[in-house]
Amino acid sequence: QAGRGTRTVVIAGVPSGLLEDELLADILTIHFQMSRNSGGDVEQVTYPTRRAGVAYVTFEDAGVVQRVLKKDQHLLQDKRLPRPFPLTVTPYCHHVSSSLVSLSLSLLSLEGWHPSGAKNNLWLR
Repeated sequence: QAGRGTRTVVIAGVPSGLLEDELLADILTIHFQMSRNSGGDVEQVTYPTRRAGVAYVTFEDAGVVQRVLKKDQHLLQDKRLPRPFPLTVTPYCHHVSSSLVSLSLSLLSLEGWHPSGAKNNLWLR
């Protein structure tokens, strides 16, 4: 069985605040299980997350990830939603956020900025 990261996608554009979180997670599960959405068996939906409007969907089979990513457009539709919501589906990468922080700090140091001199900098709070 493939590692969890290779079986997970990141879903952006999830309509937050319209329905209960658990119900929205169920709607996402159904959407990504449907063959018309290039889906397959869903192992887990993580919603809500630390980022508003973002969910993680983990499939039982890594092959489903490629099919879901290749689909042109994902529209989240359900009678309990006021309208269809376009979703952005991207591959999951565990190291993205820490890599971006490292890159940002590297760029700032190239510009002469150093964390020790930023005690009153609101960016670090």
